[in-house]
Amino acid sequence: MKPQRLLTIRLSAMGDVAMTVPVLLALRRLYPEVEVISLSRKRFFSIIQQVPDIELVEADVNGAHKGVLGLTRLAKELSKHQPDAVADFHNVLRTKILRALIRKPIKAVIDKGRADKKKLVSDPEFFQPLKSIIGRYQDVLDKLQLPVELNPTDVLPQLSIPEKVHSLVGDHNYKWIGIAPFAAHKSKSLSLNKAKELVSKLLEIGNIKLVLFGGGATECKKLEIVAGTHSNVFNLAGFMSFEEELAMISNLDAMIAVDTGNGHLAAMYGVPVITLWGNTHPYAGFTPFSQPNENQITVDREQFPLIPTSIYGNKVPAGYEDVLDTIDCALVVARLKEILS
Repeated sequence: MKPQRLLTIRLSAMGDVAMTVPVLLALRRLYPEVEVISLSRKRFFSIIQQVPDIELVEADVNGAHKGVLGLTRLAKELSKHQPDAVADFHNVLRTKILRALIRKPIKAVIDKGRADKKKLVSDPEFFQPLKSIIGRYQDVLDKLQLPVELNPTDVLPQLSIPEKVHSLVGDHNYKWIGIAPFAAHKSKSLSLNKAKELVSKLLEIGNIKLVLFGGGATECKKLEIVAGTHSNVFNLAGFMSFEEELAMISNLDAMIAVDTGNGHLAAMYGVPVITLWGNTHPYAGFTPFSQPNENQITVDREQFPLIPTSIYGNKVPAGYEDVLDTIDCALVVARLKEILS
């Protein structure tokens, strides 16, 4: 029997939450009669609340819902919403405990494909594309008799451009290209010099403005250096709220990002995303939504046959510390020109 009140769970990380958006949009499009409650952390509400007709519940895992007692409290709060089905898109210890505490509804859980992922990074001969995480979200809904077929229109609409964006970047009379060159793991980040080189090469295209994205004090300082004195390069990190950044991202003409959340944020608005892959690889299933193979720029596997060495970028064998810097900037420039044309 098809559920009428569905609870979806995805607590982190930002990119994974962003990848639930096209699935939730397709769910609302195909099953408007099904009420959807979404459980996530408050800092991700700005992402999920853009999906129409969805009810948000906060998982305060560092406060009121910390530990087993906190999760018991959260389970009681969720029971008040009377879900008759649970779609666990996360499947970690915290959500396993929560599922056990919510006894009444039927439940479906994501299969993360851990065995195949482990093989992908440990056996160079096992080099094949695995199911995408978005496909795995779809499988969860299939188990609940809510099959969803996604199409490229399952994206969020552009947001209004905030006045602060205009004051920082100016009018949208140039092509706006986002760049997110850094990530939490060093192996997924461009070096400072490579990021500067990429910016210089991109500026040769002309009629574009480059907008830099990132987070944290260290990244902000590095992005300031990357922006340098270029008149058409703007570092927005640290100058805007997350909501303002989302509005800016929704209005980009393209995004160039390493394997990190900013690419997924852009993809959920239907923005073309060029992803630069170092020790990670699109075969692991984390390609941004609805992006073609031509937008996936990877390192030379003949030169680095162990790629991918990691699913998340946290494992780097000797000699693979700076593989991302071996990507030819000319490839990025050529692909961007094709997108803009």
